[in-house]
Amino acid sequence: QVQLVESGGGLVQPGGSLRLSCAASGRTFSSFAMAWFRQAPGKEREFVAAISWSGDNTYYPNSVKGRFTISRANAKNTLYLQMNSLKPEDTAVYYCAAVSPSGDYILEVDDEYDYWGQGTQVTVSS
Repeated sequence: QVQLVESGGGLVQPGGSLRLSCAASGRTFSSFAMAWFRQAPGKEREFVAAISWSGDNTYYPNSVKGRFTISRANAKNTLYLQMNSLKPEDTAVYYCAAVSPSGDYILEVDDEYDYWGQGTQVTVSS
């Protein structure tokens, strides 16, 4: 089991930045592949970013590529999402997710993840 707690959400103006954090506890954090997903009202959950257990591999959809950066600090059991150049369409509840895969690779489908945080609200508005 692993417990995940997100923080860092809030209200930001278009063009602004936020950094989300996801604190993990329980099993060894460094054995988990991690990801961020988001869900806006009335929309399906959307993949935002993923990172392998070593941090050597990352992946982003085109909607956030070049604006968002996923990273991890295994010594601190923490996952991050740096979000720059935020747009109103980035408004959503952001969730971190974890899975323990068989190798150092990434996964981008939500059904592949076993553990989820409670989410943190990000609102981009002027």
